[in-house]
Amino acid sequence: MNSKERVSAALKREPVDKVPLGLYIVDHDIISKVIGRPTYVRNKPAMQVALWEGRRDEIVESMKRDIIDFYKKIDCVDILTFKEARQMPPRGYKAENPPEKIDEFTYKDKNGIWRLEPEYNDIMFFPDKQESELKEYSVEQFADRSGKNSQDPSCFELCDSLIENFGKEYYIAGDCGGITALTLLGGTENGLMTMALQPEVVKACNEQQVYFQNINDQYYIRKGVDGVQFGQDMAGTNGPLVSPEMFRELCFPYLKRRIENIKRYVPHVILHNCGNNLPIMDMLAAAGIDGYESIQTNSEMSIKKIAELYGDQLCIWGAVSLEILIAGSPADVRRDVQRCFEEAKTAKGFILGPSHSIAFGTKYENFMAMLDEYVRLCDRRQF
Repeated sequence: MNSKERVSAALKREPVDKVPLGLYIVDHDIISKVIGRPTYVRNKPAMQVALWEGRRDEIVESMKRDIIDFYKKIDCVDILTFKEARQMPPRGYKAENPPEKIDEFTYKDKNGIWRLEPEYNDIMFFPDKQESELKEYSVEQFADRSGKNSQDPSCFELCDSLIENFGKEYYIAGDCGGITALTLLGGTENGLMTMALQPEVVKACNEQQVYFQNINDQYYIRKGVDGVQFGQDMAGTNGPLVSPEMFRELCFPYLKRRIENIKRYVPHVILHNCGNNLPIMDMLAAAGIDGYESIQTNSEMSIKKIAELYGDQLCIWGAVSLEILIAGSPADVRRDVQRCFEEAKTAKGFILGPSHSIAFGTKYENFMAMLDEYVRLCDRRQF
């Protein structure tokens, strides 16, 4: 089997020659160490500054090279996603009214202060005006179905480069027009209040989102992808952000419709969803997903539990502990890979990967230990 065949079989819960490997996303510190040079890939502060400075085309060309070199150097991943090959502004993009540089880490625009946080791979924005009251919405706000729906093809240069270079051999889990599930209007606090007090508004918003996202699928689902991966974090460590009853009324029908439309283009849909989603997992499966990624190991989720409850319906992707990858030792990582292989013996479909991602701060030696232990166990046919 090649990588494409291996992942396709795992998603269909059919026999494979070895367990497939997928990393979901990899942040720039690990990519830079693997390829031996700095990269804009998954480097939020550096990329944002370069975009402000009008260097969009330079960014895209360097990212094309870096993504290709990264996957060729590690040479053991079976499924690639567009999380590293993100959509970009169109070719020739120049920012309008870019913020003024105050110092090495601080920028200011008409709305507030941008603070670069390279040590956290993040950017913080501090608005001049703080909103203290909850926003209010109405059904009428979401009635519009007009607007531009076409997309500039150059926005997908990175995605198309990934397909061109790896699409014949590897399984490419591409992007789509978006996900409609847990709609949080105005942020988490405001959104949860709106769901509780104005469910009709949330339904109106969801109808509008599904309409436009279904249209945008034709642009975002690129020719040559094998499936789609989309995601939304709907839970914390202790459980979902809303009750199963609320999820069934305000989330499930729209998620199901989105998956149905996506499957007009591709056969498989993989959901990324952090946290303890056990109380709503039956609805996630019933919505039509083929794979579930992100088995958060510090919650009640586990490969074994998901396999026992939903192994006939889902391929499971995970779950080497992110916490161990960041804070543990190479020996700890090797033991955790072994644990995943052991738990996955009851799964009909399984892809090895991290419990979330190869996040910023992952130790290079731990990342390499994970890959090495995976290869060793596959060579010993421990699956």
